[in-house]
Amino acid sequence: MTSSDSTSAKEFLESYNPGDYPSIALTADLVVFAVSAGTLNVALVRRGGHPFKGGLALPGGFVGPKESAEQAAERELAEETGLDLGSLPVHIEQLATYTSPDRDPRMRVVSVAHLALLATDGTVLPGIAAGSDAAAAAWHPVHHILRSNDLAFDHLKILEDGLGRLAGKMEYTTVAARLLPDQFTLTQLRTVYDAVWDTTLPAGNFTRKMMPHLKDTGRKARAATGGAPAALFTAADRHIHPPLANPHLAR
Repeated sequence: MTSSDSTSAKEFLESYNPGDYPSIALTADLVVFAVSAGTLNVALVRRGGHPFKGGLALPGGFVGPKESAEQAAERELAEETGLDLGSLPVHIEQLATYTSPDRDPRMRVVSVAHLALLATDGTVLPGIAAGSDAAAAAWHPVHHILRSNDLAFDHLKILEDGLGRLAGKMEYTTVAARLLPDQFTLTQLRTVYDAVWDTTLPAGNFTRKMMPHLKDTGRKARAATGGAPAALFTAADRHIHPPLANPHLAR
C-alpha cells in the first residue's frame, strides 16, 4: 500500500488547497417573459456600475456560497426589479449554462440562465422597479431588443436562446398557456402565439388545431363592448400532435 492509499479522506481534505486551481465565479441570469397588448416583453435592467455601465442587461447576479443557482436567480430578480417569483403566477425552468472564457471582462464567470414565464391577462404587465445595483428596470419588446443587438455581456445570446426555447416548445406543447391566466379564451391564446412567433396566425386554422388540446370550462369571458361572450378554456394536454407550424421556420 502506498502512502497515498493510506491517506484518509479527512487528511486529504485538510491538505487540499482550492487556490491551486483557477478561480471561476458562478452567476444566475433570468429571461423573464410576459405578454401585453399583443407584444412579447422581457424584463431588463439598466446597469448601474461597470462593466457595461448604463447598458441594458438581463436581471441576475452572483450566486452566494449557500445558494443554488435557482435561489440566486429568484433573489437577484427581486432585488433588481421587484418581481417576486414566489408571489406571481410563474413557470420557471433552467435554460442553459454559459461558459465562454471571455463572456465577462472581470474574470472567468459561468452563468446558469433560467427562463421564467409570467402569466398575465394580456393587458397589464406586472409592476417592475429598479433596486439593488440596477439604475433602472423596465419591460422591453423582445423582438425590438433582438433587432437592436444591444445588451451587456452575452445576454443577447441568452435572450435569443430563451426565445428559441419558448417558440420551439410552443409547436408541440401547450406551454403558451403559461403566459395566460388559468382560464383563457382562444383569442388570448392565439395572441400569445402571434406575440412569440412575431406573426399573425389565421384564426380558423389555429382554432381547429388547438381545440383537441384544450378543455372547455363551460364558462364565458366577460364580453367586450358590442361583442359576444367568449368561451373560457384550460390547457388539457401538455403535448400537441401533430405539432403547430411556426411560419418563420416553415419558409
